[in-house]
Amino acid sequence: MREGNVQANVTHQSDAGVIEILGTLALRGVLIEVEPDFRARTGLSFVAGYKSTNAQLAAISAGATGDLAIMTRQGIDQLVGEGKIVAGSTADLARSGVGIAVRAGAPQPDISTPEAFKRTLLAAKSIAFSRIGASGIHFAEVIERLGIAAEVRRKATISDSYVGEFAARGEAELAVQQISELMPVAGIDIVGPLPGDLQKISVFSAGVFVAAKHPAGAAKLIAYLASPELVPILARKGLSPP
Repeated sequence: MREGNVQANVTHQSDAGVIEILGTLALRGVLIEVEPDFRARTGLSFVAGYKSTNAQLAAISAGATGDLAIMTRQGIDQLVGEGKIVAGSTADLARSGVGIAVRAGAPQPDISTPEAFKRTLLAAKSIAFSRIGASGIHFAEVIERLGIAAEVRRKATISDSYVGEFAARGEAELAVQQISELMPVAGIDIVGPLPGDLQKISVFSAGVFVAAKHPAGAAKLIAYLASPELVPILARKGLSPP
């Protein structure tokens, strides 16, 4: 990833000829599942480091680079505007909504309407959400809109990781994150998406870095990830096609 702290590798092969991805947590499950198939089809492999879009943008601003970036469409557009992503190389890959999870087997709260969701947030003893991820930023806006920001923040655990893990360990009664980021977490039940107009759908996109060492391979990977063939995999990971 050409940065000091690569968070996770999809493969453990030599870096020679390997496509390097600066990716979002939302697509981590998809990338892990498809890597063997992509390698079998193309002879190419890839590694990925996973952070929230805003964390990746900060890392890129500090000098991190790779062959391709996967993050929100807004993030990709920002990098195109900054001259760091090739404008004609981008493609939308998937959509995801924000959801709520509880510890596996725990009673599932009512989040069927905005008012029921507000009551559930007020009644919860503890809530986990992300700090700078798209879901966390949106949830911060939601609790402001509902007029309960101070109450929620007093009992909140705010993290840049998979916040469902706090619910799985019993450290948070509710976990709020992209549904695709909740689904990989063992030991939780997903209650459902945010209700009504409190929901926000994020589009995740990819683009080739101007400084890419393997631009042709990165372009092949983007085309593969944008293929309709991957729709069933997206669905299993809590995503939908763009």
